[in-house]
Amino acid sequence: MPHLHRSVLPALCLSLLFTSAFSVQAADAPAPPAEKPAERQPLPERSQEEASALERQIPRAEQQQLQAGSDSFLALWKPANSAEPEGVVIIVPGAGESADWPQAIAPLRRKLPDANWGTLSLSLPDVNMDTLPPRVIEAPKATVDTSSKEGSTAAKPIEQAASAEAEGTDPAVVPGADEQEKTDTKRIFDRIDAAVAFAQTQGARSVALLGHGTGAWWAARYLSEKQPAQVQKLVMVAGKTPAARQPDLQQLAPGLKVPTADVFYQDSAQERKNAQERSQAAKRSKNDSYKQVSLKTLPGNSAAEQEQLYRRIRGWLSPQASAD
Repeated sequence: MPHLHRSVLPALCLSLLFTSAFSVQAADAPAPPAEKPAERQPLPERSQEEASALERQIPRAEQQQLQAGSDSFLALWKPANSAEPEGVVIIVPGAGESADWPQAIAPLRRKLPDANWGTLSLSLPDVNMDTLPPRVIEAPKATVDTSSKEGSTAAKPIEQAASAEAEGTDPAVVPGADEQEKTDTKRIFDRIDAAVAFAQTQGARSVALLGHGTGAWWAARYLSEKQPAQVQKLVMVAGKTPAARQPDLQQLAPGLKVPTADVFYQDSAQERKNAQERSQAAKRSKNDSYKQVSLKTLPGNSAAEQEQLYRRIRGWLSPQASAD
């Protein structure tokens, strides 16, 4: 029996040695990589969804897919109903509006071809700067007894805001807003560039930009910054400055170098005041090519209101051909 014990012992030790070595290797082996969660596809822009809807509703002959940088976008094209068209009106919708918006956009794009002007109505990209979350400034942690020093910690955020304002850095400024503003501007300017280029391929003798709402601001800013020789006229309809954008339309519009029709509705006291400020600024800069057109809304009679708008714009674009 002792002889058998001595023969089994080495084998048992060898077995334990292999088992220990295998356990160490298993512990050192890297864990299998965790599976990556499936990446969620970004949601399409609201403007893309609207353009897709228009593609189903608008006759194919009126649809143009234009290229602006890396963006392909929908524009609605109607040639002038004339053998000798006067030119092309490029229509720039306002925030939340499509290329066939029922107020101003659709009526003008359909009616102006009868006044010898082709129309090209644009789909604009979503403008994201105003939807970014505001930066939150946290109050510093209390290090003193607030009961003994009344308001010492509560006043800190206010003091920070006042200090930031004094230094010209508003604490409520959205982080990344400058870059977002540049991105928004480039995307919209690229689309207007593409529209102007398309108008040139149609042999347009004259090109006019027509902006509605905030679209008027984008059109005016485009002309102010790029000053394209191909665009000879600007029509602003109920123009307004987008939130958080500079410069204000009040300063921007009266200084433009192209003939400008500033169409505004006089029902609102604020709109009348803004229009008066623009008119006075144009007079100070001796801008004789800046004209204002005052209209009244016609509640309950949208068709007559849109016809009134069309006739006034037609008369300004082609005064010699106007019957008014």
